[in-house]
Amino acid sequence: MINAVLPKPLKGFEHVNRYWDKRLDVAAAKILPGEFYVSTQGEMIATVLGSCISACIRDRVIGIGGMNHFMLPASNNHSSWSVNDINESTRYGNWAMEYLINAILKAGGKKENLEVKLFGGGQVLTNMTNIGARNIEFAVRYLEQEGLSVVAQDVGGNYPRKVLYFPDTGSVKMRKIKKQHNNTVEKREEVYRKTINQQPSGGDVELF
Repeated sequence: MINAVLPKPLKGFEHVNRYWDKRLDVAAAKILPGEFYVSTQGEMIATVLGSCISACIRDRVIGIGGMNHFMLPASNNHSSWSVNDINESTRYGNWAMEYLINAILKAGGKKENLEVKLFGGGQVLTNMTNIGARNIEFAVRYLEQEGLSVVAQDVGGNYPRKVLYFPDTGSVKMRKIKKQHNNTVEKREEVYRKTINQQPSGGDVELF
């Protein structure tokens, strides 16, 4: 029997789109570019990536973790930790990583127990330089500097990916989307990129 009652989200994540996934019979959160989500209650976190990167990070001991989704490697502009600043800053990889890690630690995780999985960074925006490769390079370098190891990854290529992450177990379901039949991701990222320019600044991976 499907239980359609969603668990209460952690404070600060009320704005994230959450729903009951009937196919997998699980509470889920869907994140868009510039968003991140952390769960302590066995939820699934879903996103679709083109040139963007998602880091799936969790405390492997207590099963608390989350996922981010960022499009640009880094920004040095930052003023405070208000909600508005988070919404503007997490489009950039350095702040997306920092906010995600700190939210996991605040929820009870420990840095020495964190495991990381990386996805995305495809070359799907044909009218600009390979931002996907820059995102991959940034994410790998950032995690090395933080002393965090990547236990699984699927990055690069020239196709979008759909990623489903389960922080409680660490399992990931990932599907590559054939670009020639679906350019929705490319169009969305192009619009998002233009918006940015106008604003101030555990388990194995299972393919399905």
